[in-house]
Amino acid sequence: MLPTVSAVLELPVLRAADPSVLGGTAGLDSPVRWVHVSEILDVGGLLSGGELVLTTGLELEKSPEASASFIHSLEAAGAAGLIVELVGQRQRSRKALEKAARTASMPVVIVERRVRFVQVTEIVHRMIVADQLERVERARDVHEAFTVLSLESADTQRVVEQAAMMIGASVVLEDLSHLVLAYAGQHVTTTDLLDDWERRSRTTPFPSLTSRSGPEQWLQAAVGVRQQVWGRLVVPMPPAAVGADEDMAVMVLERAAQTLSINRLADRDQRELSHHAQAGLLNSLRQPRGLSEAEALARAGSLGLKRSSYYVPLVFRTAFPAWGLPVLPTDPFAGQQDERELLERLAKAVKSTAGTALAASIQSGSVGMILALPARQQEEPTLQILAEAAAGPVAEAGSGARPTPAVPPAWIIGVGRMKATLLEAAAGIDEAAHVAESAATLRETGKPYYRATDVRLRGLLALLRKDPRVQQFVESELSAVLRAEAEGKGEYLELLGRYLGSGGNKAAMARSGYLSRPTLYARLAKLEELLGVDLDDPESRTSLHVALLAHLIRGR
Repeated sequence: MLPTVSAVLELPVLRAADPSVLGGTAGLDSPVRWVHVSEILDVGGLLSGGELVLTTGLELEKSPEASASFIHSLEAAGAAGLIVELVGQRQRSRKALEKAARTASMPVVIVERRVRFVQVTEIVHRMIVADQLERVERARDVHEAFTVLSLESADTQRVVEQAAMMIGASVVLEDLSHLVLAYAGQHVTTTDLLDDWERRSRTTPFPSLTSRSGPEQWLQAAVGVRQQVWGRLVVPMPPAAVGADEDMAVMVLERAAQTLSINRLADRDQRELSHHAQAGLLNSLRQPRGLSEAEALARAGSLGLKRSSYYVPLVFRTAFPAWGLPVLPTDPFAGQQDERELLERLAKAVKSTAGTALAASIQSGSVGMILALPARQQEEPTLQILAEAAAGPVAEAGSGARPTPAVPPAWIIGVGRMKATLLEAAAGIDEAAHVAESAATLRETGKPYYRATDVRLRGLLALLRKDPRVQQFVESELSAVLRAEAEGKGEYLELLGRYLGSGGNKAAMARSGYLSRPTLYARLAKLEELLGVDLDDPESRTSLHVALLAHLIRGR
């Protein structure tokens, strides 16, 4: 930083001259941009502001009454201060300066010992040049750091953390809805930083240029390009917390905002940033590692999840229905598009209810959600609305959106148990995922959403599907029909499923019109021969049913 008048007066060369400040003490902290030595009184026209003027005052000795006009001319020119060397018996000049300095806004200083002005000039100019060089180097470091982040397409969190480290203060990135997309705390807890964020942010005006505003004097910079501003970077602390180098903080904040804008244009859109922030938070909540409930609530609140007495974990599992065998889409880009469309529909659906939610993709083909409800009785109506949104409209071909797939995706919804705390609800995401995965194996769903009590045996088999002993059991029970299916005789596997699904009631199967009675009985006899078991035996049917369920679940 530039040296101040006070810092210059502390130099040994001036302290040895025993300086006395006659007036203008309020300006002692003014920065000194240059040192100017002059022996003429009409020097104001030669100054451009910020100069510390040194003079022997010999002209003032000739005309002491000119002291006031001399000081006023320096003030008008924006001088940082005046140092007058009064050596010997020069009482007339001293009294005139003392009188004029009483009303001066800039420091007026006298020294009564000889001072080598050239030495003062050399020292101060070295300080100024060193400061300028330091600023150039720091500006270069800032430029290089954020250029690298741009070239690497660094994620939002890295950019915000870099800005906070360089400024030495907390930095928060929010969108136009005042929801926090990323933050990096410095010397402050997350709870204190993000507490009541939306209200505090809404009371802070959004200036067009980088500046401070609002009741808490937040330093902020717009993020976006021209008329497409989509957020702002905020240092939510007063100037004292940032330090004296406010200009450097402004430069870092603006450079970080540019990097975020460039990265977004290259690889993101605004909704994906919000989804990314929520996905990061969901992962943190599911594996808290020392995260307290208060901190979790503060972070979730900054993303729009209101505090509540009831939290419900949900998982939306996508599947492309075929006979009894859900299959995930093979095109990963199409799957990501499906998830984005679902998240957008869910966001609109939640907004229409009395609740709030965090929702994000937790793995390919699965979207997790924590739903905050104001009352227990709101659970069923809200879940029904979300189920309708999940089954919402699919874009038509030619509408400008992605063409409708041949088989539209179906979202299976697994619902975990309602919890009283946010962290408990986050831990219940795994249970909801298990329920959704198990429910996806049902041949006919018929339900808008599923709970653990709906999947029962399927849920257990889903948990054990990778166990070699279960796999061996399936092969042992179904080896004959599986071999027939491999040979192109898949009707036996379907026949077994229909038979077991009917509870072994052959007459009911015949009445359903699936096959004529003689054909049905003949094929069931062939099926018994393939399996080598009596299909009328209840234990055999139970064993085959468990094996078939395990096979369908494993086949996913």
